[in-house]
Amino acid sequence: MGAAFVVALTPPKLDPDDLRNIAGANVQNGEKVFWASGCAGCHAAPGATGDDRLVLAGGLGLDSHYGTFHAPNISPDKEHGIGDWSFYEFANAMKKGIGRHGENLYPSLPYTSYVRMNNQDIRDLHAFLMTLPESSAPSKPHDITFPFNIRLSVSFWKLLYFDSESPAQLENAAPDVLRGQYLVEGPAHCGECHTPRNLFGGLKYDHWLEGGPNPEGGDGIVPDITPGSGDIGDWTASEIADYLETGFTPDYDTVGGSMVEVQKNISHLSRADLEAIGAYLKAIPAN
Repeated sequence: MGAAFVVALTPPKLDPDDLRNIAGANVQNGEKVFWASGCAGCHAAPGATGDDRLVLAGGLGLDSHYGTFHAPNISPDKEHGIGDWSFYEFANAMKKGIGRHGENLYPSLPYTSYVRMNNQDIRDLHAFLMTLPESSAPSKPHDITFPFNIRLSVSFWKLLYFDSESPAQLENAAPDVLRGQYLVEGPAHCGECHTPRNLFGGLKYDHWLEGGPNPEGGDGIVPDITPGSGDIGDWTASEIADYLETGFTPDYDTVGGSMVEVQKNISHLSRADLEAIGAYLKAIPAN
């Protein structure tokens, strides 16, 4: 019985066969995935600008009700970064929340969204990361409270809240809406902040993108971005794309708060992709 318990709580890994037939890595696409996924927003040194944003030394602290999670070094450095990680190990981290030694990773890495990414984008992202500068800065340990500092507890959390299904079921959606759905629900991981969470940090998918308390604590409120929103509900898809591209709202206000870093990253996407994000946000049900 004890062995069955251990097996039940052993984090499942990806099937290697699912990764063997992927095409060779496309570094140019990997760069697009990098910006869509917001990697620099957490893994570059806080306050980094210009080319320094490509030095993924880690260090950003993500405050939460459970303590502070520190983004690790994911540069190609082989000692302190992920330079000696295989693609398979990287894919398991991104889509299953599993470290290279089989340990649970905390969902401060938004694998709850990245699980919806296709394997080719994961391969391309890995290849792009390996072209970036190395950093020998050691990763900072997390500073989180008991019992959340026990990684085995994450296995229970995954059983309850880790779901690869799409939170928005859209029938007969146009290709641009489907592209926007992929970006929003996968690499851009918009729901991680714009969807409220329960007491244990699980996303309330029945309130998808309806906003709520800032998951990093404090008094901030993350806005509702559904079509029924009082914040952006009357924006057109093109106006949403304009905001993501320029940082200006239709009323010529400017992006603020933690969204500044998000906008800075996502503005690297093509206009077509930004329009697709807008199309998806107008297609999901209003709250």
